[in-house]
Amino acid sequence: MMRRRIWVVAIIGLLLLIGVNNTIYYFTAKRSLENSMKHEMLAVAKQIQLSIEQSRLGGEVFQNQIGRELRAVSIAAQYALDPDIDKVTNEQLTELSAKLDVNHISLFRPNEAKDDIIIEKSSDPKELGASSKTWNPWYQAFQQLFALRPVSVKWGQALNHFWTGPYEVATTDVDKVYKWGYYYDGSTNYMLDPYISNDMMKQYEDATGVNRLIKRAIEDNASLLEITAVNPDTFSLGKPVLTKNSNGEWVEHITQAPIIYGDYIYKLKDDVNNVDKAYQSNRIVTVNAIANGTHVIKTYIPVQIPKGSSVLDKAGNSLDRYILTIVSDYKFVQDSLDAQFLNIGLIITFITVLSALLVLLILNYFRRSRNEVVKETQVTYVEEINQLLVSVKAQRHDFLNYVQTIQSLVDLGKTTELKDFMRELTGEIQLTNEMINIGNPAIAALIRSKLAQAQEKKVRFENSFHGLDKLDFGMKSLDLTRVIGNLIDNAFDEVMKYPEDRRLIRLEGVLVDNSLEFVIRNTCDDAHRIAEEGKLFDQGFSTKKGVHQGLGLPIVKEIVTSYKGTLQVEADEDGNIVFAVRLPHY
Repeated sequence: MMRRRIWVVAIIGLLLLIGVNNTIYYFTAKRSLENSMKHEMLAVAKQIQLSIEQSRLGGEVFQNQIGRELRAVSIAAQYALDPDIDKVTNEQLTELSAKLDVNHISLFRPNEAKDDIIIEKSSDPKELGASSKTWNPWYQAFQQLFALRPVSVKWGQALNHFWTGPYEVATTDVDKVYKWGYYYDGSTNYMLDPYISNDMMKQYEDATGVNRLIKRAIEDNASLLEITAVNPDTFSLGKPVLTKNSNGEWVEHITQAPIIYGDYIYKLKDDVNNVDKAYQSNRIVTVNAIANGTHVIKTYIPVQIPKGSSVLDKAGNSLDRYILTIVSDYKFVQDSLDAQFLNIGLIITFITVLSALLVLLILNYFRRSRNEVVKETQVTYVEEINQLLVSVKAQRHDFLNYVQTIQSLVDLGKTTELKDFMRELTGEIQLTNEMINIGNPAIAALIRSKLAQAQEKKVRFENSFHGLDKLDFGMKSLDLTRVIGNLIDNAFDEVMKYPEDRRLIRLEGVLVDNSLEFVIRNTCDDAHRIAEEGKLFDQGFSTKKGVHQGLGLPIVKEIVTSYKGTLQVEADEDGNIVFAVRLPHY
């Protein structure tokens, strides 16, 4: 019953070990798959990033083309107008604007008294009298143009005697977005300023621009929820950059908008920190979180842009990169993981069942092998006891015959025959007495059987025992005979490799103090090597060829260990291999 419990505990422990191993494998695989999915999403994000940047650059090229056209309009207007601003009327500018297909034309002239550059004539009445002193960096560009110097503003488009900024909200009309061109070559006392609305640019954006590209990318990829281009400097403000015009109205500047392209719906509380981290480190940042009630993966990608672009910081300086945020629905990631985990789960289940079956088969094989050994030992033990008893009974039964034979030989005076008969009778009685004098019937029966085997195999088998008649401890006789029997059988197998004159086995048993000791030594030419290797007690290991399963010595070790004994193997000075068993006797 106890042995069965041990096997059950061992099997449960093994299954738990397999379960722990599979659990570790599951979460390791999950982490690996999540990382793989993140890399896949980063690859998609990189493609989107490149497409957006190409579209953005295309938009800037389109704006530059508009800038060149505004310069051409400026030159054409200069030829059509008087070089003296006082001789130009607002009506002329209105008529000229229509002919040149621009929204309006304004004329600027420096006002030294006010240290300002003011719009004195315009086709747009709202522009008249407007001051530019607070328009940074426009005012800086105006001063440089009037000084006939190249414009040094790091963004916008500078051409010969000409500069234009990006599309921006009109200071004098906060509901309008225009692109202005400024031309001055010194031949007039005013600076020409033709400008157009953003209708053309809006048409371009709607057809091929960044916002259109973002919309199509989201429509074509079901896992994408949002793509946003963020100004990393003004995004931290949490609101647009505003300035107040001369009418007291607040003007929101497009070039400094926190959101450059796309929508910003899926918000995280750490967005500002993540944007700043991606911007400062110039590395991609990825987070797994809940945004707008949805489980998402949000990626922050720094995008390098040419110096002098129209993405400006709070101070109006051009930025060298912006942050592209891409929000992916984790549900699609999870669905992919679930599909792969289903396969992994089936594999894990199969491996677990297969491992359990394999373990059961192995345990069953060793159990049957052990049972066969035990059964064989039991049969041998019973047979040896019976043979010993039969021998004793036979001697007792034949005692009268022996006496009558002796009397007859004496009466006949056959002294020589009497001596021979007595010698044979004494030898048989002495052998039986030696078996009885061992003091333990189980060991005596075993030794008698092994002596018979030794005689048959022509092996010199010597044995001596002392004090076993006092043997009385908790070790089963069956276990004791299994230990001695397996050691003797192992010795028989070894000595049979050698000629008859070298086949020697010597067994000694003694009970001293509180220990029962058995020492068996036999001929072995490889005694030193075998003793040093220390593999004799490993399951399945055997130095013999043929059908040997390598179970005998491991069984001996297991029994000795179970009784808290010791088992040692060494080589003696005569080249014999020696096995020493020591068992505690309480």
